[in-house]
Amino acid sequence: MLKRTLVTLCLLPSVTAVAAEATQNDASSDDQCIITPPVSPLAKPTNLDKVTNQIVHIKSNQSEGTLGDKATFDGDVTFQQNGRQIKADQAIVDQQRQSFEANGRLVFQDGVVTVTADSLNAQMSSKVATLDSAQYWLNGQQLHGSAEKLEITKDNKVILKNSNFTTCPIGDESWALHARRIQLDPDDEWGEIWDAKLEIGSVPVFYVPYMTIPISDKRKTGFLFPKFSSSTKNGIEFATPFYWNISPEYDLTFTPDYMTSRGIYTKTEFRYLAGERQAGQVNLEYLGKDDMLSNHADRWLVNFNHQGAIDKNWRVMANYVDISDNNYFTDLDSDVSRATENQLSRIGDISYLTDNWDFSARVQDIKVLGEVTSPYQVMPQLSFAYRAPSIWQKLDFNLYSELTNFEHRGNGFNTATRLHVEPSLSLPIQGPAGSITSEVKLFQTNYSQRNLAVEQLDEDVNRTIPEVRVHGKINFERFTEYFDENYRQTLEPQFQYLYVGHRDQSNIGIYDTAELQQDYIGLFRDRRYSGLDRIADANQLTVGLTSRLFDEHNVEQFRFSLGQIAYFENSKVNMYADELSEDSSTSVLAAEMDLHLYDDWFFSTAIQYDTRHHDNKKSEATLDYRPGPNKLVQLSYRYVPDLLNSNTNDQVDIKQAGIRTAWPLTDNLYFVGNFYYDLNEDRSVENYTGLQYESCCWAVRFAYHYRIKTNYEDNYNPVLDNRELFETSFTLNFVIKGLGGTGPLGVADMMDDGVFSYRKPLYLRN
Repeated sequence: MLKRTLVTLCLLPSVTAVAAEATQNDASSDDQCIITPPVSPLAKPTNLDKVTNQIVHIKSNQSEGTLGDKATFDGDVTFQQNGRQIKADQAIVDQQRQSFEANGRLVFQDGVVTVTADSLNAQMSSKVATLDSAQYWLNGQQLHGSAEKLEITKDNKVILKNSNFTTCPIGDESWALHARRIQLDPDDEWGEIWDAKLEIGSVPVFYVPYMTIPISDKRKTGFLFPKFSSSTKNGIEFATPFYWNISPEYDLTFTPDYMTSRGIYTKTEFRYLAGERQAGQVNLEYLGKDDMLSNHADRWLVNFNHQGAIDKNWRVMANYVDISDNNYFTDLDSDVSRATENQLSRIGDISYLTDNWDFSARVQDIKVLGEVTSPYQVMPQLSFAYRAPSIWQKLDFNLYSELTNFEHRGNGFNTATRLHVEPSLSLPIQGPAGSITSEVKLFQTNYSQRNLAVEQLDEDVNRTIPEVRVHGKINFERFTEYFDENYRQTLEPQFQYLYVGHRDQSNIGIYDTAELQQDYIGLFRDRRYSGLDRIADANQLTVGLTSRLFDEHNVEQFRFSLGQIAYFENSKVNMYADELSEDSSTSVLAAEMDLHLYDDWFFSTAIQYDTRHHDNKKSEATLDYRPGPNKLVQLSYRYVPDLLNSNTNDQVDIKQAGIRTAWPLTDNLYFVGNFYYDLNEDRSVENYTGLQYESCCWAVRFAYHYRIKTNYEDNYNPVLDNRELFETSFTLNFVIKGLGGTGPLGVADMMDDGVFSYRKPLYLRN
């Protein structure tokens, strides 16, 4: 009979175990040896979990042993304890030497790594195991490699000597990292590498004496992948970001960016979490003595952003950005804003929200790049809104009010404090066949204006304006057939009657008001202007019609909308006193259409047409072919007349046509191209060509970009005397996955890179 044998596994805490009895030299299959530590009758219940985790299970086809000496297990040996497993042809437990050996088709597995090796030798006293000629895989990841020796320490670290690893498939040598020593710490979730040599296609690329790599998504301090590009505005550019993982709540990325044409451009981004529901970031950017400027001026950016919830009701938001000169975003690739944006917003807001009422306090300052005159500052604005649905019968009551103080940075500008109260009563009646909503509203506004620089403005203005609005909609449906397909067609006529009383408002300054666009949805607004400085009088009727087609799966395949306003009286209120009043009986005729043409073809268009002067006020159209993910061909056209050029104060027409495409050339190679042409100026305004190759273990992207630049007047920081109108750039990104990089974001971000970012039309079947 098999004697009682003391067995301890080196990879686990030392335990005293008793072998179950088995027949010596028993050749029957699936013989099982269950090794369990003895439990004292006086053991405390709190130790039961620990004891359970120490249970060792050994299975083999055959086993034999001698008390106090050796136990041998042969044939399909499986050794299991607490989530770890060793499989081998043979295993020997030596009680006297406190060792464990396994060999023959050996496989070791735990929660971190899977290893195949020629042999395993473990010392029970030191709890260290060594595997020779090991092949290893990190569980749940693509990273794998080989090592002359693989050592597992008592604190569960993995040490590899004369090792290599890659994230490429087995047999693919696209890249590999060879190292004298690699140490993987599953608790810290990072690896340390000494004397590393990176080979791409078996060609050595660079040597690193020491580096760290992630073995999970956990963040750690270190260098990120560099970026290389070339352009006419910056020359050859090389950036090496450094990431500092300060704590779980704070991190910082510092990027020194060397540009041969300008100098060293440093970018710092600090991010933080304030509790579970608030977050923010701070950006600092600096370029000292820009060599591309005629006066070698310093250029800088400061940005602060914060938002979140204090508790269930309180919300906070703050955003501040400032730059050294108007052309900062045009010339430099900032991390904060794109060069096409021409406004800097500085806002601080705190709000208290409930089901029936809200309160907020806000300060706001907007800087418009290239404009000599700045907008007014809101310092501050207090607003209160109250909602009482079904306050009486089915009547709804709403109240909006605000107290706003307008200031200005410049001299010679009037300032004002405005108190506005806007109560309303509405009666919504809805049914399956349609709806009608009647509303009565009162605008009560008081202005206290100071530092008056315009003669017609008054110091104190009280303005009371009534409004009556009736909006109705009817839904008709029928089943029909087109092109041998069954459809459900809707006909949705709607109307709106709007009456707004007239009040002369030429004695009020313009603080936050601008004219709104008259697209189809805009026809049914009750305002001509944003803000409250001008409330246009109205006596008008808007009629509109929408028709839709739904297929048998109730998916919308077609939508067409057409509408126009009929004026019973022309409005007498304009933005400025010297502005001529528009004398017209109708508004523009606004139409919109979205159509699923066939299979993967989609068409979308919108137009605003002046029926009185037979003039096109605005139009745009797109034709999309999208047969699958990352497959796109889009043709587009847009026309906008009489736009004001902020630099010259001249009116210009925009008439542009373009083509945008994204297409996989192979399973791994993608192409993205854009071409936009100005039909008025007879020149291209943007060309973009991008090629991206991406495999499971590495990715590379090459992009060429030729685009028009937005150059602003800049009196405070003079720039080049002869500033280029167009910019040409080349960009090369190369990423090795598994060394801290994730590769380019994909085709979508290439489609968004440019002056004309991709605008996905309304795909009706989605």
